[in-house]
Amino acid sequence: MTIFRKPSEPQVMKLLTESQLPTADLSAANLEHFFWCGTAQTPEGVVGLEIYDTVALLRSLAVATACRGSGCGKALVAEVERYAQSKGVQEVYLLTTTAERFFERLGYSRSARDGAPEAIRQTKEFSSLCPSSSAFMVKDLRGVACE
Repeated sequence: MTIFRKPSEPQVMKLLTESQLPTADLSAANLEHFFWCGTAQTPEGVVGLEIYDTVALLRSLAVATACRGSGCGKALVAEVERYAQSKGVQEVYLLTTTAERFFERLGYSRSARDGAPEAIRQTKEFSSLCPSSSAFMVKDLRGVACE
């Protein structure tokens, strides 16, 4: 499976809209830490990171309905974790309303929202875009060899 970096804004918006994920805070400028799988012309999945020193927010994991179960989501998360490690990130956080079990299988665990690092608390995803009922999860990348 081929994974590319820095997808175009229209590609990201299309996949996120189809998956009913937030797009209000995205622009071409903040797609610096986004990846996609599929072909150069037809993205089948997308994922992004917001990096804040040693912590990051994994966001916007979306896989086209026809491609679910193909390993695209797992491959994207593995790629974004490798990338995060290369940038000195020690912990990756995320919010999800629908994919908690998927992320548990990838080594993420539920965490208390009130224990979130300040940088994560300040993100639009944490503070306003994702409902308070979302599962807040974390994975410690220190000492982990990402697949």
